[in-house]
Amino acid sequence: MDGKIRAEWEPLKKVVMRLPGIEMFFGLMEPYGSLYERAFSQIEARNEHKQLQHILRHEFNVEVLSLEDTIVDGCQNNPQIRQKLVKMLKDTRSYKGKPLDIEMAVKEFDDDAQYLDSKHFFNALLLDPVISIDTEKGARNIHLNITDRQPLANLYFMRDQQFVCDQGIVLCRMAKPARRREPEITKFLFEEVLGIPLLYEMEEPATIEGGEFIPMGDFALIGIGDRTNRDAINQLLSLKLGYKEIAVVHQAIHPLIPSNEPDPMINMHLDTYFNVCSSKVVVGCELLLKCAQVEIFHKNDKGKYIKAQADTTLHEYITKKGFKIINITTLEQMSYASNFLCIKDSQILAIEVERVVPNVIKGIEASAKRDPKRYGKLLEQIKKDYTYLKDEGQFFPHKKEIYQLGIDAYPIVLENLTGGYGGAHCMTCALNRG
Repeated sequence: MDGKIRAEWEPLKKVVMRLPGIEMFFGLMEPYGSLYERAFSQIEARNEHKQLQHILRHEFNVEVLSLEDTIVDGCQNNPQIRQKLVKMLKDTRSYKGKPLDIEMAVKEFDDDAQYLDSKHFFNALLLDPVISIDTEKGARNIHLNITDRQPLANLYFMRDQQFVCDQGIVLCRMAKPARRREPEITKFLFEEVLGIPLLYEMEEPATIEGGEFIPMGDFALIGIGDRTNRDAINQLLSLKLGYKEIAVVHQAIHPLIPSNEPDPMINMHLDTYFNVCSSKVVVGCELLLKCAQVEIFHKNDKGKYIKAQADTTLHEYITKKGFKIINITTLEQMSYASNFLCIKDSQILAIEVERVVPNVIKGIEASAKRDPKRYGKLLEQIKKDYTYLKDEGQFFPHKKEIYQLGIDAYPIVLENLTGGYGGAHCMTCALNRG
């Protein structure tokens, strides 16, 4: 059923994806401010994304919905959906200038809306422009400035605006200003276009992102840290879910970074250092798994989640659940090894990590040069990891444990797309597994 997922390893049937568009162009004008890891080629990123979609469709028979095409087609086929999209834009559009000029511009928008393509309104929502009008005497002596406000440069990471659990879709409230408006668009997709009702919408002051949530059958994992706060956890635990147990995984302070100067971007979401490739096997960086503290909440007879007395670590928790752990090095973890997409039990679509590694090393070398005290130990470790992985010839997913544990790993090159700070898991909103 669309909009309900019990376990990460159940067969993937349908996903929503966003082929990066004009918003990525603006994101690359200031990568750091756009939450990107580094600069990269937009053309090659789009080519990689098209290849990712092609593999999902034609190799794995997954239905891939384009966020843009699905919304635009919905508007074309249903005038009421189009009217709601236009109103959505009108309610958020901003003007600056003399009152008379603004009044004329607003009226012009109302008059012209019928002639504009639905894609026009979609793109305007991505860019959220401020239209400044300054008129002088004379015929059309107008100074017109159109300024984009926080373009949604991260929208192609479709995992994060929501998460899909066993009872429905929970709409997230994003932690960073650069991403705060994204759930408005996916909410429109689910409710107005696809007709899938939301189970719940996170309310202020909660912040949470979909990369933190991993459904595991009878239980679920949810990360808490820089992107997800306690208010969000409390709201999640108040929902009527089918999971017998929910484990709240605290974002580990990376042991190779000074604790008084942490860098939460290195392991910003749970799926950046832990993921599931089957009902028996997980992948994770043990250095972080052993540091990540876990609170366990059991569901009682009344359906309420009650905290267990003792806490544990993610490594101990997942091992006691009977899962085998494929360990990845710090360098592999930072190169998005764990951000693969599980297609079905024991089959994954994985990033060709070796192609990402040089960019990661280059980035940490630059960071260590600027701040050797903060990043020196991390750089030293990833250089050791690189030597080891090169000598052994075991860059993820080409590790002996993958073969020994019966995991079918399909590697894909995402050298540019990962520059935005995420991999195949982050780029897909799974809507149906079953």
